[in-house]
Amino acid sequence: MTVQPALDGTIPNPPRPRADDYETWLATVWPKFTEAAATGRTFTTYEIAEQHRLPDPPNPQAHWGRLMTLLQDHGYVRKAGWANSSRPTTHHSGVRTWKGTAAARRSAAA
Repeated sequence: MTVQPALDGTIPNPPRPRADDYETWLATVWPKFTEAAATGRTFTTYEIAEQHRLPDPPNPQAHWGRLMTLLQDHGYVRKAGWANSSRPTTHHSGVRTWKGTAAARRSAAA
């Protein structure tokens, strides 16, 4: 597969693959998000997905939000605020930011 360079000469990252089923996708992405939560830093979902080149879920419009709700329900993250998205297709729209909890940091240390 050939990749078209951008106008500035840089080579863009290829699109992330899309998972076929939700349960397999969840098992793939869960550890990366619990690791991010254990750092205690504030992050967006897209930042973690892009950093680790995680696959998109079968239904991205619903499943990314569901992932974060599950992580919150399990005590790994809490809502931290809002930021402008760094996702190229969102035109810097507002997105939720998340922060790892003390419990997430403790579970990483155990």
